[in-house]
Amino acid sequence: MDRNTFFGGNPVGVLIRLALISIAVGIVLSALGIDLGNFFDRINQLLRNIYDLGFGAVEWLLQYLLLGALIVVPIWLITRVVSASRSKGGNES
Repeated sequence: MDRNTFFGGNPVGVLIRLALISIAVGIVLSALGIDLGNFFDRINQLLRNIYDLGFGAVEWLLQYLLLGALIVVPIWLITRVVSASRSKGGNES
């Protein structure tokens, strides 16, 4: 494998493009208040927020699941019992 294939083009050109893109991204990150000192703290905070958001959604879902099950499961159980008794009564007659 030669250098042009590995880099995706002329290595000097690729390095110049990477440097320009890195400068542009660095400007955007600096405008957002992210610098080298707090970069990993921000990543850690982002991951914690995503983690908390995910478990908050699970808690919300579980709350409504249990609330609905209070009504749905007894009705389902009653219909199954009634259906089973009708099928037994219908076969005997």
